[in-house]
Amino acid sequence: MAEVATSASSSANPSARSDQLLVVVDPAARRLDGESVRIAKDVLSAGAAHTKVCLPDGPEEFARALGRRGSRRPVVVGDDSALLRAVALLHRRRELAGCALSVVPVGSALGLARSLGLPTGAVAAARAVLDGAERRLDLLVDDSDGVVLGAVGIPPVPVPAREDAGSGPEGAAAVRPWLRTCQSLVRTLAASRPARTAVAPGAAGPARLRVEVDGVTLVDLDQPVDAVTVAPGAGGVAVVEVRPLSVGTQASPLTASGRRVTVSGAHFRYRADAVVCGPVGTRTWVAREGAWGLTLPAG
Repeated sequence: MAEVATSASSSANPSARSDQLLVVVDPAARRLDGESVRIAKDVLSAGAAHTKVCLPDGPEEFARALGRRGSRRPVVVGDDSALLRAVALLHRRRELAGCALSVVPVGSALGLARSLGLPTGAVAAARAVLDGAERRLDLLVDDSDGVVLGAVGIPPVPVPAREDAGSGPEGAAAVRPWLRTCQSLVRTLAASRPARTAVAPGAAGPARLRVEVDGVTLVDLDQPVDAVTVAPGAGGVAVVEVRPLSVGTQASPLTASGRRVTVSGAHFRYRADAVVCGPVGTRTWVAREGAWGLTLPAG
């Protein structure tokens, strides 16, 4: 793993913040858009008091770099999968509460970054790292200690990948509001590369599932469903939408919110952010309020 340390002199650059950054560049970002990576490193190095750049060759070195950050503020340069990997690592180390993560989105799968409010142009994103403010965000934690930033979808219907606009050095793609709808976020995240070992999804179709929200049954096994979506809401609750199987006229979706959501039934697969998981017979997700911090543009 290559490491480069750079410093900005406060006399030469009066606007430089008294800050120490650890910039971890995902290998895929270097391969796909080396120019945006270079621009991001230049902006961060010029704007921070001290910047250490790490160029890991794979997930293990990526994890080691984050684990050895010390008092430096971690900055991940990469796509949605790199962001998810960093949050999962910090969660497993039980370090999310005391760590504000910064991200410069670079790559072809940036839907999650956009939905969180991150700029996707290299210059704008790097400036947000330097001048932005930490925002505490909710997430879901499942009973296998996995984390979900965006949404869970059952069944994990594959969605065709699309080209993400604005991933170049000066891209200025429109930022979508956080959690506009659960369904749109599932569709966006489906195009991301896996951050964990992915399991090929089975054929999508009606399922018989029991969905419980804070111990109250929203739908039971006697009602076939087309889809279930679970996503972090606001204020430490999970937002649940169940689409019953429609016969003839379209059935209205069932919605609920609560801190704990349990789905059980015949073994099923689900998509958690970019990753297809399972099969499992039951899975529980718990919403955690303000569980992780992300540096976002000020204002």
